[in-house]
Amino acid sequence: MSLSVISANRLTDGVAVWLNEAGDWVERVDGAAVFDDAALDAARLQAAEGEKRQIVVAVAEAPVRLDDQTRTPLTRREHIRTLGPSVRSDLGKQSGDRPEPPVPPVSAAPHPRRRANAGIYNYDIEDRDFLKDRAAVFRRQVERRIAGELTEEEFKIFRLMNGLYLQLHGYMLRVAVPYGVLSSDQMRQLAYVARVYDKGYGHFTTRQNIQFNWPKLVDTPDILDVLADADIHAIQTSGNCIRNVTTDQFAGAAADEVVDPRVYAEILRQWSTDHPEFTFLPRKFKIAITGSPNDRAAVRLHDIGVLARRNEAGEVGFEIHAGGGLGRTPIVATKVRDWLAVPDFLRYMEAILRVYNALGRRDNLYKARIKILVRETRPERFIAMVEEEFAAMDPDAYRLEPAVVEAIARRFVAPDFQSLPVVSDRFEAARAGDAGFAAWVRTNTHPHKQPGYVSAVLSLKPVGGIPGDATDAQMDLVADLADRYSFGEVRVAHEQNLVLPHVRLDDLYALWQSLAGSGLETANIGLVSDIIACPGMDYCALATARSIPVAQRIAERFADMDRQHDIGKVTLNISGCINACGHHHIGNIGILGLDRAGVEAYQITLGGAADDHAAVGTIIGPSVSYEDVVDAVETILNVYVARRDPGEAFVDTYRRLGIAPFKEALYAPGK
Repeated sequence: MSLSVISANRLTDGVAVWLNEAGDWVERVDGAAVFDDAALDAARLQAAEGEKRQIVVAVAEAPVRLDDQTRTPLTRREHIRTLGPSVRSDLGKQSGDRPEPPVPPVSAAPHPRRRANAGIYNYDIEDRDFLKDRAAVFRRQVERRIAGELTEEEFKIFRLMNGLYLQLHGYMLRVAVPYGVLSSDQMRQLAYVARVYDKGYGHFTTRQNIQFNWPKLVDTPDILDVLADADIHAIQTSGNCIRNVTTDQFAGAAADEVVDPRVYAEILRQWSTDHPEFTFLPRKFKIAITGSPNDRAAVRLHDIGVLARRNEAGEVGFEIHAGGGLGRTPIVATKVRDWLAVPDFLRYMEAILRVYNALGRRDNLYKARIKILVRETRPERFIAMVEEEFAAMDPDAYRLEPAVVEAIARRFVAPDFQSLPVVSDRFEAARAGDAGFAAWVRTNTHPHKQPGYVSAVLSLKPVGGIPGDATDAQMDLVADLADRYSFGEVRVAHEQNLVLPHVRLDDLYALWQSLAGSGLETANIGLVSDIIACPGMDYCALATARSIPVAQRIAERFADMDRQHDIGKVTLNISGCINACGHHHIGNIGILGLDRAGVEAYQITLGGAADDHAAVGTIIGPSVSYEDVVDAVETILNVYVARRDPGEAFVDTYRRLGIAPFKEALYAPGK
């Protein structure tokens, strides 16, 4: 005889609850009623009544074992749900009953100075009114949902278009960071939201956004209003629409850059926001753009990838790729245009979206992305259809005028750089005299186009930490350091780290010293512990396995920084399900968490890459257990260290040797 409990999320705050014998909803599984097969139908009716009365949403049944009145969930997901994230004992129900601090009024939020922040697209009154109006509209939608005027199915499309998900432990709000650029004021506003409306932290994502994992539904209109005060929003961070446009985290600063992509990313943002034709696409749609010959934005793994170029005459134009993506069917994009002139930029973007919107599969969720359309129609036919649509559109009506480009470019106030020598005596002396600083400089800085400056990367991957997580205190510190050292500007990298883009070499040692003890000082950018990882089953309702604990255990195994530096450059990405939010397909080493008959198993791929040699990794063989996955990674890296040529990176050794020696070592008898 099977036994079950019935769980749900409370509507107003998203808290996980269980149905008890009296038909009420309780916050502890120990108080839940246990139903055998004969009683389950009646329990389902009671649960349905709870949904009808706007008490709960997302009702689900979960099998349990009953031992001396102790209810033990038989699935890992329900077990995590009853306690809280396995990686944060201070969160969820395992943290105990703590009185929540009173929420200060919205007026208590910091009011940004609205100064012209260098590197930030500066909003005008129309932009700000738009954000405030959207927050007000969503407030009314939330009120209608709680009042029962909207069903959950009717409300879902509104909350998703405003970035609000329902996850394992409650609601999650995804906030946009357009093309990964923030001002110090905006970072402080995010810290405020984390402190007041969440659990004191936020999670930076691979789309350069930030997620808050514990907001209440009733608070989200206030959160959006507070964010709008700082020119921040959550518009189109979910739903079947054009999502946050991403770019190189060093855009506008990188020494190798030929075109600053931020201007064109902002043009794409404005064009795509509330686009009447593309708000309800067959599936979500992601665009990335870079202006460097060295792709740091993974443009070939996007629905549309844009590489800004200059021709021999110095004119700006674009190389366009389409049909890339990860998830269930990972595909590297097809190049659809070698050269696209700036005036035709939006017309061509629109032509691609029109073809996709008309022909994309709406009948099959797993075949709805543009990558499937390109594959099934064949690239040559897809390109022909786009070119046909492009030619039929009025060039004048869609022309991107130089005056528009210049006007938007003027909103990005240039930093007031000093004229400095290429070599800083102060910097060189500090690097020579402090080995720890020298190690950090080697991994955590990037060359700047302006002499005497450098971009500094602040790692969100301390050993044993959660990749991408930042506390409110850390966000406040980053904001202060940005004001002091980087013209008030911060960047979010798609690798889930933060960047101060414009730091004087003379100031770099002082900046590094300021990071001491903050959890932001780890010298591991591009090394094995600089792991990309999605939240996995600890938070996500779609996950099939945990990802964060795997990332933590790998980082701890390779905690010796000398060993990490000896291994050298390698990307390691982890996803908790086939949706691939952790980009496992394009890690040099990729790990995918799976559910094998209720047990976590991890599939490993090798050879993935997100740069200008983009590639999808190859599955090495059968999946390994949770207990064995760290050993497997170590075995793979040991083969690399033993077989590499001098100065050869992991992915180059893999390409030279192929998968065979790694597979032989991993599955050798006795392993």
